[in-house]
Amino acid sequence: MSDVTFPTPDLSELSRPFWDSLKQSGTLTFQRCTACNHAWLPAREECPNCLGSDWRREPSKGKATLVSWVVYHTAFHPAFESRLPYTVAVVALDEGPRMLSNIVRTDPQALRIDQALRLVVEDEGGTAVPRFVPV
Repeated sequence: MSDVTFPTPDLSELSRPFWDSLKQSGTLTFQRCTACNHAWLPAREECPNCLGSDWRREPSKGKATLVSWVVYHTAFHPAFESRLPYTVAVVALDEGPRMLSNIVRTDPQALRIDQALRLVVEDEGGTAVPRFVPV
């Protein structure tokens, strides 16, 4: 199974700054609307709250709260087979946006709703990937 590779993100002009920031400085970034102050992930051209097109990119401090999670016992891509079981979660960054990520380096049985998390950036075949660990 050595020819199985980790799936890579589809890079676009809009998404590239997110991935570049993770790789270059270990900083997770998100977008914030200058009209209504709504913050979001993943990248998009307009605010999902007010549809405004004037926004800025901001760095996250890397603190988050666990919203929900699921533990996968089946790999739906061959690259994840050796990781079973693994945890996929919805996390809410302290700055507002929610995102899907993995919770790593902990027993899934110890997780709880509203648990404090912190960002860890891990390398996956040359791609910096945002993941979280309990505080």
